Amino acid sequence: MKRWFLVAILFCMPAWAAVIKLYLKDGTYQLAREYQVVEDRVKFYSTDRGEWEEIPLDLVDLKKTEKEIKEREEEVREDTKANAEEDKAERAAAREIAKVPHEPGAYYAPGGGAIQPMKVGEAKVNDNKRRSVLKVLSPVPMVSGKATLEMDGLHSPFVLNNPMPEFYLRMSDEERFGMVKMAAPHKGNRVVEKITIVPVTKEVVEEPDIVPTFHSQAGEGMYKIWPQKPLEPGEYAVVEYTEGKVNMQIWDFSIGSGSPVPPKTEKH
Repeated sequence: MKRWFLVAILFCMPAWAAVIKLYLKDGTYQLAREYQVVEDRVKFYSTDRGEWEEIPLDLVDLKKTEKEIKEREEEVREDTKANAEEDKAERAAAREIAKVPHEPGAYYAPGGGAIQPMKVGEAKVNDNKRRSVLKVLSPVPMVSGKATLEMDGLHSPFVLNNPMPEFYLRMSDEERFGMVKMAAPHKGNRVVEKITIVPVTKEVVEEPDIVPTFHSQAGEGMYKIWPQKPLEPGEYAVVEYTEGKVNMQIWDFSIGSGSPVPPKTEKH
């Protein structure tokens, strides 16, 4: 009857304990599913032979056996905790993604708060002779030489005090995207990027100051993007563009001087 009880315990044991090493003092071990000390003997169920066996207690290294079992228990507890935390984070991310509107555009995710739509900014191409509003569907005629892509004013009205902001970008077309830091102001306006139009070939060379970022796909045509390290106070923008076509869509923001937060690692 006792043996039947021990076998019943065997099938209720957790996965980590399905096979244990019952260490002997000569350095060898027996693979077992269960063991118990009965007076001067150790009874164990051998997984090699599929039956109960006994061995003298003075031949068994119980300390080493119990130490390994406890270490495996701790590993399982840590793995279980990590998996639970990961599942919790994934559920929270799924809830956040579900709040992002379906319309193409950029959205600020404050973390736990409401998703905030960002207003696409108006940019102008300044070639030192004229200043023309950039229109994505009908690009501004470009002349050879240097130019800048600018936004009116020294500061964005969309001010954030979090130097590690996160954004969702839902795109209507498959294009490049990222985050840029605006250059020093030019005649009272923010410079999004410098542009060079090569003579004869009319090749367009764009020179944005790209901010190193992480990004993860959050759905079809939608990505989450955030900086690799805290942003210094200044003027920035989330952008979507086709390289060499000067068709940049810009969602500008300012980073204020709020309290810094630790860097966020990459999401898988």
